[in-house]
Amino acid sequence: MSIITELAQQAKQAARTLAILDESQKNAVLTDMAAAIRANKDKIIAVNEKEVARAKENNLDAAMIDRLILDDERIESMAEGIEVIVELDDPVGKERVFGTRPNGIEIKKMRIPLGVVCMIYEARPNVTADAGALCFKSGNAVILRGGKEALDTSLAIAELMQETLEKHNLPKALVTVVPNPDRALMQELMEQRDYIDVIIPRGGEGLINYVTENSKVPVIQHFKGVCHLYVDSDADLDNALEILLNGKTQRTGVCNALEGLVVHQAVAGEFLPRVAQAFKEHNVKVHVDSKGASYFEGADVIDESGYGEEYLGLEIAIRVVDDFDGAIDHIAQFGSNHTEVICTKDKAKAKLFQRAVDASVVMVNASSRFSDGSQLGLGAEIGIATTKLHAYGPMGLESLTSEKYLVNGEGQIRA
Repeated sequence: MSIITELAQQAKQAARTLAILDESQKNAVLTDMAAAIRANKDKIIAVNEKEVARAKENNLDAAMIDRLILDDERIESMAEGIEVIVELDDPVGKERVFGTRPNGIEIKKMRIPLGVVCMIYEARPNVTADAGALCFKSGNAVILRGGKEALDTSLAIAELMQETLEKHNLPKALVTVVPNPDRALMQELMEQRDYIDVIIPRGGEGLINYVTENSKVPVIQHFKGVCHLYVDSDADLDNALEILLNGKTQRTGVCNALEGLVVHQAVAGEFLPRVAQAFKEHNVKVHVDSKGASYFEGADVIDESGYGEEYLGLEIAIRVVDDFDGAIDHIAQFGSNHTEVICTKDKAKAKLFQRAVDASVVMVNASSRFSDGSQLGLGAEIGIATTKLHAYGPMGLESLTSEKYLVNGEGQIRA
């Protein structure tokens, strides 16, 4: 038996132990996991620093290195994320009445875990803690296959979580990190449909395409984050500029960063000079259409073929549109179903935007950077689904469950 099949079998078996745990028991384990991560932050950072140094020696791009780095603040955020999950209601076992048939049979539906979740991801060691905690509370075992860049850090975090599980007499296979980044083992993971219920890839578009095309296990997809800010004709331009800068410059290597700016022609003459000055100060490279080019010095003038890029850096594509419908059309053509934002003071137009735009998160007068599980009250997220089966947007506890029917009768038989 291969190591991957063995890990998958162990995870499947371990997941059964969660069926008998109540919410208070789960919360006690999670509380201890957060404490273990916090108490061992120096150990985690020491391992992580070596991996970051290797990544720099190997000339990994800045976005990848940013995702790899763990410091005191990010480790504290991991621990706090687990503690937030403790405070959230456990969806498992929740029932809702679905109806009563004329023959007296009562139909209910009950929330149940998916079973075994497999995460395939690149240089994001924090995923180990986020995914482990979310899957545990939602009743799922998790198998984590990270990239080689973050393997040692992920193993260090997982070891602390596994030690906590064993202290509570639970199998450590509930949280498993594949100890070898060999691509052949990843392929074998994607063939374990007898033991793994769903695969969630997180990383670059190439990784997600590879998993989607090769997996025999159902895949929840998130190809890329091409997020736009649309500044409407009646927007508060001060707020719009703040939202733009926060979305573009606060942290560039994340999927909820802004990659596109769409501006109504009625405010372009007032707003774009302010944007040009701010982007000059922040060293943001601008790609802009011919209508907006005159406002920017040294900008790259583009046509339609230049839109839809996920830069993951200090770059942005700008377009001036004739009207509200033009903005909707642009987003429909070049968005990635991730996050879209409108700045407007018109409540009716804001509501229309939220209904018309096909994205997993649609915001009004708020930064795209809030499109994040922790910011939306999920505690953390196991991924962001940009396709609609069976989840859409940041995935928290409920997205890691399904429902089964409960049928209660009193001896009825079908005629």
